[in-house]
Amino acid sequence: MPIITINGVQKDYNKGVTYEEIAQEYQSEYSSKIAAVMFNGKIRELMKTVKKDGELSFITFSDTIGYKTMRRTAIMILIKAVRDVGGDKQLKTRIEFTVGNGYYCTIRGDVKVDDEFARKVSDRCKEIITEKMPIVKRVYPLDDAIEIFKRQGMDDKVTLLKYRRSSEINIYKLGDLYDYFYGYMLPNTSYIQNFHLECYHGGLLFTLPTRQDPDKVVVSEPREKLFKTMMLSADWGSMQGIDNVGDLNNMICEGRINEMILVQEALQESRIADIARKIFKRIDVKFVMIAGPSSSGKTSFANRLSIQLRAFGLNPHPISLDNYFVDREKTPLNEDGSYNFECLEALDVERFNQDMTRLLKGERVEMPEFNFVTGKREMNGEYLQLGKNDILVIEGIHGLNEKMSYSLPSESKFKIYISALTTLSIDNHNRIPTTDGRLLRRIVRDARTRGASAKRTISMWGSVRAGEEANIFPFQEEADEMFNSAQIYELAVIKQYAEPLLFNIGKDEPEYYEAKRLLKFLDYFVSVDSSFLPRNSICREFVGGSCFKV
Repeated sequence: MPIITINGVQKDYNKGVTYEEIAQEYQSEYSSKIAAVMFNGKIRELMKTVKKDGELSFITFSDTIGYKTMRRTAIMILIKAVRDVGGDKQLKTRIEFTVGNGYYCTIRGDVKVDDEFARKVSDRCKEIITEKMPIVKRVYPLDDAIEIFKRQGMDDKVTLLKYRRSSEINIYKLGDLYDYFYGYMLPNTSYIQNFHLECYHGGLLFTLPTRQDPDKVVVSEPREKLFKTMMLSADWGSMQGIDNVGDLNNMICEGRINEMILVQEALQESRIADIARKIFKRIDVKFVMIAGPSSSGKTSFANRLSIQLRAFGLNPHPISLDNYFVDREKTPLNEDGSYNFECLEALDVERFNQDMTRLLKGERVEMPEFNFVTGKREMNGEYLQLGKNDILVIEGIHGLNEKMSYSLPSESKFKIYISALTTLSIDNHNRIPTTDGRLLRRIVRDARTRGASAKRTISMWGSVRAGEEANIFPFQEEADEMFNSAQIYELAVIKQYAEPLLFNIGKDEPEYYEAKRLLKFLDYFVSVDSSFLPRNSICREFVGGSCFKV
């Protein structure tokens, strides 16, 4: 009879009791649903049984791990509902990318995706949830798993598993649907109570609650510019024959990756040149405002854009908003007493507007430089005066916020939103979050340029993301142009740099589970040598060897 310690209190349980049964006893003590447990320092799914004594704590939908568990389970319900409504077990649902709080999904097969289809799928999802259908987990030999996926027409998974090193794989079963998911799952369908499904751009938009409010669905405002940018990248990947990681691995192993890298870089350069052309045609533009979340490649992009602007006869001057930080002692604080460098109040907005207004008038202005060692803004005799062909390329997280440049005429500004918008998927049902790509970029860059450990970067990531949600994402649709800096091959390059850093995080450290998740994720990729990369590649901002000062 196992003895389980919960909140410091020991209790006897019958052998074979599930973690779900234990969780039900304590659910009333938690404001959101329990999704999994931590048992003796290891994450356990609720359908698992207790086999020995140990210490147990609960993971809820409000926790990152529990929230992702909820979302995966909801996606499996959606996939089954689409198959059931379409009446075709070979019907393919592809989870493309997120738009606001929703997943944009395309359906491949003989079915018309319209409002009526979306309504039927939504109704079927509700039936599956009401039926409290169990989700059964079973370990299969790799060859058996491949045969299962072949029978279900899941060629993407067959291709992916060709590169899997282990001899076994976990498969989840929901009714007649067998599937693989990258992460933990809930024990049955009744845990998913809140969702919204609608027809959107010829596909389905599946909206779920946020982690901050896991019991409420908030349908995001339309983000058409973001959607268009994501679709362009997704369509380009499909055109090149790379929808999923398995396709990328095939290309690497067939020796075709060098050509693919050159094509991807040419595509990005063409896109940058197109943006430069639009800026050139707007003759009143004097301020190019570039903003984007952490590790978007803003510096490399700004340098490459400046080169293209020069090709049009303009004379660009790079300006970093970081140079307008207030002195360290005036920096606002977070609740935990740490400095909040992400908020608008961390910048001297008034001084920035004064300087930019004077430059717009043709005056000669001494430009500040922030000393990050002393925490002080300094004046080092760097003067700037704008002539007819001069233009400022201003980079910083608040570049799209009108409050940052309130005194400047709208016709004098050209706003660009940049982010690493990953559209490559592990397989059709397991997408790669854009935040994972950016986090891995930052881990590698922080280690190379700042000597920071992966542990430190991961520990800070939550506050970085909170700053992005408050200060960047709300303004992205106000941009004149969006640029996707994600490169379809980059994770295969970053892998060799990130893995040693992640392996260095110990099991007793709180960042261990995130490191373990990222290592498992990187294991899907075949590595690519960074020597293939051009020196001006955005990827080199992170792995090193760039021709720019980054």
